[in-house]
Amino acid sequence: MELKRRLYEALAPEARRTGLSVTNTCIVGLVILSFLFLALETEPTLHEPGWELVFDVFNVAVICIFALEYIARVWSAGIDPAYRGFRGRLRFMTQFYSIADLLAFLPELILMAMGSGVSLLVLRVLRLARLIKIARFIPAFEALGAAVRRASSLLLTSLALAVTLVYVAAVLLYFVEGVGGEQQEAFASIPRAIWWSVATLTTVGYGDVYPVTPLGRFCAGIIAIVGIGVVALPAGVFASAFSDELRERELSSLRSELEQTRADAAAEKPND
Repeated sequence: MELKRRLYEALAPEARRTGLSVTNTCIVGLVILSFLFLALETEPTLHEPGWELVFDVFNVAVICIFALEYIARVWSAGIDPAYRGFRGRLRFMTQFYSIADLLAFLPELILMAMGSGVSLLVLRVLRLARLIKIARFIPAFEALGAAVRRASSLLLTSLALAVTLVYVAAVLLYFVEGVGGEQQEAFASIPRAIWWSVATLTTVGYGDVYPVTPLGRFCAGIIAIVGIGVVALPAGVFASAFSDELRERELSSLRSELEQTRADAAAEKPND
């Protein structure tokens, strides 16, 4: 029981009031290191027997460590009354972060066991799931998700407006440049014109497709100006929601500290 409690305090972020345990800090560092090795594996100059052995040993070690960590998390979760027993463990294993922990090693472990017929690209893509693994340790990720949920309706409205403007712009340039004007191949259909519309309204402006007629350029200029607002609107909505979320979290933390101080003062008063 003592070992289980120590594991729980070392692995569960909610078991600590502030900061990360040494174990979780090492896990975060290992995830970051695995992404560094993922980048190095794509470097052609490192495709040599010596480096490939280093990569293979490192990847196997990471998989084994994450597997042991997952088993330890499931076993020690019973310290929390909500996760005791078989149903409690099952409830813990079906949580979002628990599934992320499982995806951090199990798919790659299975694919590696299947042999060399498995594409290396598949293994590399699956490692991106480890990014979710560290989200629980970084408060900014949680605040980011809360801000998205807070502003979800406004963000969906902005997205609907953006999609509508993309389609209207594509239809407009199709008739101006595709049907009339110079009848450019890039505007020969509405689906083709959508590429130009997306690049213009998002202010990317690749320059590979552009109108050549005076009317087309005039319309494109108006659409480009409107695109500034299309990009700025959701950015402003999200920035406001994120700021409100951080402010509420700070106030909540201050309230908790104040209540704890009052509770400590009340506990010491009878002794006086």
